[in-house]
Amino acid sequence: MISIQRRDLVWSLPLSLLLGAGLSALQPGNFFIGWLGFSLLLFLSLFLLSSATRWAGGGLDTFVLDHRKTLAWMVALAFILRFAGGVGTYLALPVYGHAGDEEQSAGFTYTDAYRRDSQAWELASSDRPILDAFNSRFASDQYGGLLAFCAFIYRYLSPDAHRVLLLVLMSALMGALGIPFLWKAANLQWGEKVATATSWIFALYPESILLGGVPMREPYLLAFSAFCLWGFVSLRAERSNLPLETGRLLREEHPRNDIIGSNKKSLAWLALGVLGMLLVSPSIALVTLIILGGWIYFSSERGRFPWWVVALLVTVFLAGLFFLSSALDRQGNLGGGGPLGVIQTFIRESFKWNAYKIEEGSGWVQKLFDEMPDWMELPFVMIYGVLQPILPAIFIAPTILPWKVIGILRAIGWYALLPALILSFWSGSGRGGAMSRSIILWLSFIVWGWILFTALRGGGDQWDNPRYRLILFMWQAILAGHVWAWWREMRNAWVGRVIVMELVLVAVFSQWYLNRYLHFGGQLPFAWMVALILGSWISIIGWGVWRDRKAHGV
Repeated sequence: MISIQRRDLVWSLPLSLLLGAGLSALQPGNFFIGWLGFSLLLFLSLFLLSSATRWAGGGLDTFVLDHRKTLAWMVALAFILRFAGGVGTYLALPVYGHAGDEEQSAGFTYTDAYRRDSQAWELASSDRPILDAFNSRFASDQYGGLLAFCAFIYRYLSPDAHRVLLLVLMSALMGALGIPFLWKAANLQWGEKVATATSWIFALYPESILLGGVPMREPYLLAFSAFCLWGFVSLRAERSNLPLETGRLLREEHPRNDIIGSNKKSLAWLALGVLGMLLVSPSIALVTLIILGGWIYFSSERGRFPWWVVALLVTVFLAGLFFLSSALDRQGNLGGGGPLGVIQTFIRESFKWNAYKIEEGSGWVQKLFDEMPDWMELPFVMIYGVLQPILPAIFIAPTILPWKVIGILRAIGWYALLPALILSFWSGSGRGGAMSRSIILWLSFIVWGWILFTALRGGGDQWDNPRYRLILFMWQAILAGHVWAWWREMRNAWVGRVIVMELVLVAVFSQWYLNRYLHFGGQLPFAWMVALILGSWISIIGWGVWRDRKAHGV
């Protein structure tokens, strides 16, 4: 994959030097040192993105086939939007953000990113070894891997001054780097239509763009997930020696090794992705192994596992379990009981804390909790979390301009994606062969299990909850891309009906928020609102079933 051509140097080197000079001028410290640091990282970023795009079949210089040109645009836009967004918020928040807010005054949208960045600079500017990032003293980063990487960047590329935009640049790179791997894997597994839709969603989803412009774990985890997916899909294609849905067509156009590569290369990408996750967030490595294990089971003849797959999954799973439990219990306050006991205690206490925070932070939620039975509180927290960020709220609730724009884009992105995720079960049962349908249904169950888990874990928090949800966004993008291709082929009427059901939900809650903040119109009791929404949904479903039966002459 890694190859550099003279034509790359012609455009990437001057561009890196020019942009590096501009970024250095925006940051403190010696201009020459900053210029070298930014230029080096920019050149590395452009080289990796160009090389990966060309390897995946869409080099910036090869516009022969439509998909090549499209892929190049995807990667370029993904990188530009993430980096420009990160730089823009870094410059705008100190001026237009909430006055007196420490992290916004420093140009950060996330408190976790601000704390990790501060400790990374503290570690980098000290005489302590970088590996001290894994000690409990630097507890702002729960697992230590990303903190160590950030400190390494600061120590060796910015030793004289705290240049935050170096880490923004790295996040933007990782946020865009996964796209060629995702496109190549999805194309091999499901075809070009699914791959193109999936990659566009992955590149342009607002929550991903926002997190791709700050030093957070999510862009790194998404890139590592894409590495894993490509290694896994290509390894399975090699070992099974059977064409996947589009593998046959690709193999007719190109030699086998040009498409898939050797077993060693596939294993290397799979191992790189898992290792990266173990360093940044071991829990996601465990979830990814569960996803891949289920994929093997549901796509294998009679659900048989090869022995080497079982051995590999068990070994990495146990290692990840110990990594995760030790990282969660760095302060030693989660009790004993071994790794499983630590994880169980952490999840239980997190659920309790987030339910408490929802109730404490909202007067109307407190009122609802007082009125509803205890057994309904947890389902309410879960549904409330799934709907975050709530679209009517961000449109109507008063706030300053930067947060209004960010909030609207985030909410529109989630509410546009939500119908596709709901319909993923339907598309999974109606498109492709039996093996492909089983895989899509398995991914749908995993994705929705994760969405509900993060809704409980993050509660109604409009920042942490969507951020946790985004960690498995690559799999969500695959499902949404599959639904898009399914709808383009089938033109199923239930796509429009599900969207209308969502619009009903938004309309009812919009009226509620209009009354709450602008005192416009009357306010229905909450129970009546729920009854109105459910009644409308039942009517839409009933009408849809009747129309379908009539169309089929039943």
